[in-house]
Amino acid sequence: GLYTGLVYLTPIGGGLLADRVLGRTRTITLGALLMAAGHFLMAFDVTFLLALTCLLTGVGCFKGNLASQVGALYATGDNRRADAFQIYYIFINAGVIISPLIAGTLGEVYGWHWGFGAAGVGMLIGLTIYLRGRKYLPADSPIVEKHEKAKLTRREKMGIVALLLLLPVLTIAVICNQQIFNAYLVWAERSADLVFFGKKMPTTWLIAFDSIVSVTFLFGAVVFWRLWAKKHKEPPEITKIALGSLVAVTGMLSLAAGAAVAATTGTKVSMWWLIAFHVLNSIGFANVFPVSLALYARVAPAALSATIIGVYYLAFFAANNLVGWIGGFLEKMAATQFWLLHAALAGIAGIIFLLAGRLFGHLLAPGDNATSA
Repeated sequence: GLYTGLVYLTPIGGGLLADRVLGRTRTITLGALLMAAGHFLMAFDVTFLLALTCLLTGVGCFKGNLASQVGALYATGDNRRADAFQIYYIFINAGVIISPLIAGTLGEVYGWHWGFGAAGVGMLIGLTIYLRGRKYLPADSPIVEKHEKAKLTRREKMGIVALLLLLPVLTIAVICNQQIFNAYLVWAERSADLVFFGKKMPTTWLIAFDSIVSVTFLFGAVVFWRLWAKKHKEPPEITKIALGSLVAVTGMLSLAAGAAVAATTGTKVSMWWLIAFHVLNSIGFANVFPVSLALYARVAPAALSATIIGVYYLAFFAANNLVGWIGGFLEKMAATQFWLLHAALAGIAGIIFLLAGRLFGHLLAPGDNATSA
């Protein structure tokens, strides 16, 4: 749990390193090399702690800076940025699906040192592809020297304030999705009918299913908003995030309904309630995760782009820490109430996002984000 939390905390350091010392490209390269080294070192018990250190440092250098480069591909008012981040998330989820099939299979059949070695080789292959395609990416922003302060316009400063105010709200929304990897699995193992074609399905398959559904609806979201833009004005990012959060409410309500029906009938929760949850939740968060990342990447001043993306991941750091605490409520309240609580969290986040769009949406609107002289 601590490792998962730190994965979302270290990008702030990586962002500062990129903005003030190395630039994004060199920081990403350093991060990829450190992650590759970490995976290779994981093959040996004696270097386990060193491996974790390399992985955490590498993720910090890599995660936020790569997202910052994706955001820099588009002009400030270009709505394709959100589409780009949805595609970006598609490939992240594709990796989640494929990597266990390769590294996991090698680990189980030939030994875990082969699995970790394969992960390291995969990281080096990814780095090679990145460096070969670097010429298609925008140039790095000028580095802000340590003794200098980034020169920001008033609009940029107010935009940063708005982004910071949205962080707690984003945290509330993220909790609902991240519970999939915590209390949801425990509850499903205990209370759901996981029999599939006469055999009980491992609960870990629910994670694989969620990844597949997520990829499907991330792609669907790209297509939907492209078609929408042909006939209607595309809503701002914060409205999409609000709508996504509200759709996620229906996913949580599916779990609550399934738990209520099972409690009334004295049976296990039907698999169909779980499928409905994954579908509705994936539709919702296809418009939360990539779109919120696109929003932070667009509003962030060029001189602090990687750092602001690192700050964005604080919402995930906080959510992952809160998920464990809230997950403990499952032992203290009925499952129906537990999932209604999560529906309420998603609903509250969605409503606040809508209100924020009304109150200070103008601070997040596309504008001139160039730094002042």
